Amino acid sequence: MQKNIKNVSETEQELEIILSAEEFGTEYNQELEEAKRNIQIKGFRKGHAPAGLIKKLAGPSIEATVAEKMASQYFGEIADAENIKPASRAQIIDVAFTPDELKIKLAYEIHPEFDVKDFSEYTFVQNRYVITDEDIEREISLILKGHGALVSVDEAALSTDTVIGDVYRLNEAGEPEEDQKTDNHHFTLEYLPEENPFRIALTGKKAGESVDVENEAKGSEPASRFRVVISEIKRLELPELTDELVKEITGTKFESVTDFKADVRIQIEQHFLLKSDEELLESLSAKLIEENPVPAPKSMIASFSKMLVENAKRQMGGKFPQALDEEQFRLAMAPNAEKHAQWLLISQKIAEDANLSVTDEDIKAYADKEAEKSESMDAEEILKTYMSAEFRDYITDTIIKEKIYNIIKSKVTITEEEKSIPAHQE
Repeated sequence: MQKNIKNVSETEQELEIILSAEEFGTEYNQELEEAKRNIQIKGFRKGHAPAGLIKKLAGPSIEATVAEKMASQYFGEIADAENIKPASRAQIIDVAFTPDELKIKLAYEIHPEFDVKDFSEYTFVQNRYVITDEDIEREISLILKGHGALVSVDEAALSTDTVIGDVYRLNEAGEPEEDQKTDNHHFTLEYLPEENPFRIALTGKKAGESVDVENEAKGSEPASRFRVVISEIKRLELPELTDELVKEITGTKFESVTDFKADVRIQIEQHFLLKSDEELLESLSAKLIEENPVPAPKSMIASFSKMLVENAKRQMGGKFPQALDEEQFRLAMAPNAEKHAQWLLISQKIAEDANLSVTDEDIKAYADKEAEKSESMDAEEILKTYMSAEFRDYITDTIIKEKIYNIIKSKVTITEEEKSIPAHQE
């Protein structure tokens, strides 16, 4: 067997495998016999047609099958011997067959060869979110909204109120069009953008008043005017937080306001600790990608692009709205997909340089840590799940990523900066 390896680019290679008749002959003869047994040729009993006639009729198919099997057999051996790191499945792009020689040319993508620049001098700022009593009360108010009741008020509408009224479209003369009327439309002001003309016009108005609202022209849509005749202002009245309500809200998990508030604080703190870590990791990866602009294989970018598209679909209920073109979205996501691929290559290189691996003890320690957070499973149950064939690869990858993250954090300088938690966006 002979081989010729050609570098097409930093992420693409071609491999030519040259085999002698002794190396591919046995496989060829087996395929020829299989064809002879199965091909029915007029004038011959099945299985008794001459080999020469079989070769004439089925030769190209036999040669293609033999080439596929030989490529599969030898590519892995050559990749191991030459330390080739394929990033995609090898594809046959050419076959040359003679009775004495078989040449197979394969094309495939590879992980590029590169070194990660020293990053020990990098400095990063990590946000340390400060949770105040006001933050806790604001979060509890949001929880209580789900148990509140809308009540009518004889007051001017606040930006958090719901305004109910009949809506008329106005003609060019400023007169209402009766056939363009919507009865009892509910405007929940706090859910409208601050610049929304209806929110601006209705805030501060009372039941019985009428308000004209103008929508400015946008793109191909002309300007339009409406009149809202307000019939009612409703305000959300929150219930008093009592021990009884706490039991109801939490399904008796907590029985007192004090314990409930303590748990809300813990949940917020955990959320923002995780957010802080995610933001730091984003900064670390962005910097390392910037300093190491490694070329990513096209197949790897395509895989991440598909993942981003599918994630977006799930967030939209399983499919894109009709107005959103999937291919245009995919193209828009391409730069992001490329960065994901680059970060994967860089993190894999850091793991390789550090000889990182995951042992059974690592998995056990991870299971113990997860058991501390779980209320339904103990460490032994979690460990059994992690060790299963279905989950082991996923957990191994998770632990490797954590080790890579810890290596990077141990080498760079990280300073903390106190920061208020962002306002809740509804």
